[in-house]
Amino acid sequence: MIELVQDALDYMNDQLKSIETSLLLLSDEQIWTRIKPGMNSIGNYCLHLAGNEYQYFVTAVGGRPLIRERSREFFSEGGLSRDELVARLKEVRSQSEDILSSLSEEDLNREVTIPYDLEDWNRMKRAQASEEEAKDVKIIRTLLVRISAHYGFHTGQIVLLAKMLSGTERHISGNYH
Repeated sequence: MIELVQDALDYMNDQLKSIETSLLLLSDEQIWTRIKPGMNSIGNYCLHLAGNEYQYFVTAVGGRPLIRERSREFFSEGGLSRDELVARLKEVRSQSEDILSSLSEEDLNREVTIPYDLEDWNRMKRAQASEEEAKDVKIIRTLLVRISAHYGFHTGQIVLLAKMLSGTERHISGNYH
């Protein structure tokens, strides 16, 4: 496997372990708790991470159909247990690993089109676009860096919320902070 791909996947797998450790500290009710209005729950972040990774790696790089409903990731208030959330994250990771492990060095410089649901695109961009405009084009190398960074960013939020909700002083990520 290409070193950049391996590094990105190793980093994201470390983050997934921190997410799973965080979820094990909480009840299903706590996982879906929004500590303040306008904030996301840990469950929302898990759905968002699975959807984001699927959209960019499985759909854009792997060529599979877009099945993501981005807005539902943030509006959901439950319905999936801890085990179901972990299973979803791991299933998407497995699909990503299958796709990314087959890339060549040349593929890293290939442009891919990231499709978006029109409603989600307009909500994110705060504009009115046509179906044709609801897409983005990125180089695979750039996606590897951005999606792994995005994964780490939200993992930090999940870890912090889990520590707050559980009252633990445990160092979930394995680091002393």
